[in-house]
Amino acid sequence: MSDQHFIRNLTTLVALRDTEVEKLQAEQAAKQLTADRYRKNLERLAQLAENSGASGSLPLALAANCGNYKQAVMAMADNHRLDLTMHEADMAVSQRALTQAYVKREVLGQVLEKNERSLADRQAMQERKVHDDLATQLWLRSQKGS
Repeated sequence: MSDQHFIRNLTTLVALRDTEVEKLQAEQAAKQLTADRYRKNLERLAQLAENSGASGSLPLALAANCGNYKQAVMAMADNHRLDLTMHEADMAVSQRALTQAYVKREVLGQVLEKNERSLADRQAMQERKVHDDLATQLWLRSQKGS
């Protein structure tokens, strides 16, 4: 495989890794927005439970209704907290995957840069050799003519 073909393949791999990293970043951002929504909903549920008032000062039927309402809101908040905890665990797994993808991309990028520099150095050396050969031929011709 030629060096240029190898570098082209590495460039393609780096581009694919970039795409993967961008995709994982977008997924992580969406998950962060979802987590923020969970937190805001928990705040609203806490406000609903708090703003429903004291049920002890109400007539018996209304007090029971208010108590049931508060229990339902608190149960919903508990379910939301559990969902948020599970979502945050999923976010942690996604963050690790993003970090790994970023590291792989960086490693490939460094390999690509190293190979590009190596190829450029070899091409420059070949070019210098050609110039040296031409200079030697020119010098030899000038010596024959003298």
